[in-house]
Amino acid sequence: MKTLELSFLTGGGKTATIVIDQPKEPVDPSQVKTAMENIIGAGVFLDSGGNSYTAMKSARLVDRTVTEISLD
Repeated sequence: MKTLELSFLTGGGKTATIVIDQPKEPVDPSQVKTAMENIIGAGVFLDSGGNSYTAMKSARLVDRTVTEISLD
């Protein structure tokens, strides 16, 4: 399963991450940047300390493969 991880710096100097499952591919970097700017501008997300997101830190597409192991 692929996820898109958007990391932000907060007003408290911490990093906060939003994870989006199964993003539309191919991922367009300019759309990701615009979405992150909109998230910061809207000011609706807060970290655990109540600080808003203030800057973009990073974005990455993560591909994970999980294989179940039978314990029978």
